[in-house]
Amino acid sequence: MGRCSSLTSRRPASRLRRTWATVRPRPADLPVEIKFGTDGWRGIIADDFTYESVRIAAQGIAQYLTSRPNPSAIVGYDTRFSSDLFAREVSQVLAANGVSVHLIDAPAPTQVSTFAILDRKVSGGLVITASHNPYYFSGLKYKPEYAGSATPEVTNRLEEEIQRVQRGGRVRLVRFEDALRDRRIQVFDPKPAYIAQVNRLVKLDRIKAAGLRILHEPMYGASQGYVRALLSGGKTTVEEIHQERNPGFGGMHPEPIAQYMPEAMERMRAGKFDLGIANDGDADRVGIIDEKGQFVNQLQVMALLMMYLLEKRGIKGDVVRSLTSTSMADELGKRFGVTVHEMPVGFKYLGPKMAEVNGILAGEESGGFAFRGHIPERDGVLSGIMFADMIVDYGRPLSKILDHLTELVGPHFYARHDLHLDRQEYPARRQEIYGRLQQQMPDELGGSKVIRSRTDDGFKFYLEDGSWVLIRFSGTEPLIRVYSEASSKERVEQLLAALEEKLGLRQLV
Repeated sequence: MGRCSSLTSRRPASRLRRTWATVRPRPADLPVEIKFGTDGWRGIIADDFTYESVRIAAQGIAQYLTSRPNPSAIVGYDTRFSSDLFAREVSQVLAANGVSVHLIDAPAPTQVSTFAILDRKVSGGLVITASHNPYYFSGLKYKPEYAGSATPEVTNRLEEEIQRVQRGGRVRLVRFEDALRDRRIQVFDPKPAYIAQVNRLVKLDRIKAAGLRILHEPMYGASQGYVRALLSGGKTTVEEIHQERNPGFGGMHPEPIAQYMPEAMERMRAGKFDLGIANDGDADRVGIIDEKGQFVNQLQVMALLMMYLLEKRGIKGDVVRSLTSTSMADELGKRFGVTVHEMPVGFKYLGPKMAEVNGILAGEESGGFAFRGHIPERDGVLSGIMFADMIVDYGRPLSKILDHLTELVGPHFYARHDLHLDRQEYPARRQEIYGRLQQQMPDELGGSKVIRSRTDDGFKFYLEDGSWVLIRFSGTEPLIRVYSEASSKERVEQLLAALEEKLGLRQLV
C-alpha cells in the first residue's frame, strides 16, 4: 500500500535553501500579522512570534473572553523552545483582564488541554504550540467552550479584537507570582482526568492484560509518557523513544509520516513489537507502524478505524472526513450502510459537522481523528490506543487486519508531495496558481476524464476511473501540497506528475 512522499525529500540542497529563505527576518517596520489559519496562529520564534506579539494576541483573546459569560480559560503548551514561558505570558495577560486562568503544570498534548475545558467547565482554552511545524516555529491555538477547533466566526472575532489592540489598545499584565497568590492563576495536572476519560472510551484493562509489545515515538513532543501511563500496570509493555525534551526535535521534523520515522520503523522490525504509535509535536496527530515495521499511511488509518468501529464494535452512525482523506471511507459507508460526509480541511469544519450528525468518527489526511463520546477534536494519543484495542479485538496482527480491509474495499494507494516555497514569495505564487486554475480548469488528467471538481478548499479533481488529485495551499506555512489516491502506486505518481506539470509546480522548488 502507498505511503506519504515529498518532493523535497529528493532535493536536500534545495530544501536547505528554502529553509533559509523561509526564516529570513521580517522587516522591522512591518507590523506582525496575527491571523488564524486552519489551526491557529503560527509564526517564527523571535521574528513574528515574540513575547510582544504573544501578549497582543492574548490581550485580544482576553477581550473576547470577558465579553462572554464565565470568563475563564485553560492555558496549555508543548515542548518547543520557550513554550512554557510563552504560556506564562499568556496567563499573566489573561489574569490581568479578569479571566480566571487554569495553567497546566507541564507540557501536554493539545487534546489533553482541550479536554480540560470540559472537565473544569471553563469558557475556552489557549495552547502554545506549532503542532507538526519545524522547530523554529511556535504558535497559539484557541479552543472555545465546546472543546473543539474555533470556527471561522470565532477566529474572525479574535482577529478583530487583536487588531483593536494593535491600533492602540492597552495590553494589561500582572506579575505571575501575584496572580498565583490571588488564585487568578491556578496550576493543575490535567493527566488524571484525561486518563479517566480515555478509560471510559476504551477498555484499558483488556489491553493491559493482552501482553502486547508497543513502541511509542513521541518525536520529542508533548505525548511523552502518556501512552505508557495509559497502558502500564499489566502484561502489555510500552517502550518509548525520543522521550526527552529537545526543542530542536533532535533534528527531525515532528510530523508522524514515514519519511520522518526511519528509526522507529527500524526499531519495530528489530524488536518484535506488535504496534508502533507515533505522535506529532503536540500529539493531536497519529502515525501507525505494523508489526513488520511497515508504515500504515494516514488514509489507511482512517479506513481501519472506521472499519473497526462499524464491524467489531458495532457502533452505527455517520462518518465525517476531509476532502484530503480516503475514498475507502465511502466504500465502507456503502458496505455498512452509513453516510460519509466530505468537508473542507480542518477540524473547524469537521468538528461542527460531527456534532451536527452525531458522527462516530471524523478524520483528516494529516492523521487527526476524533471519536464520538470524546471532544470534537483530534486526539493522536487516543487514536493510537484505539489501534491497540483493535489488535486485541480482532485477535490478529495489524498487517492481517489491513489485508482484511483490502478485501473489503479493494487496493488503494496514496501519496502527497510537499512543495516548500520562499516565505515572502508564497502569497504571489499562490495567487499565480489560483489564476491559472480559474482561467482553465483541466478536463482530463493522466489520460482520465475529470467528471467533477471541488474548489472550496484548494482544487480537487475527481476522475472517471475513481481516482482523485488535489492541490491545496497551507494557511500556516509557505507550503503547497499535492495529493492523490488511486488503485495503484504507479497511477498515483502519474496523476501527481500530471497536475504538477500542468501548473508548472516543479519550477517553484
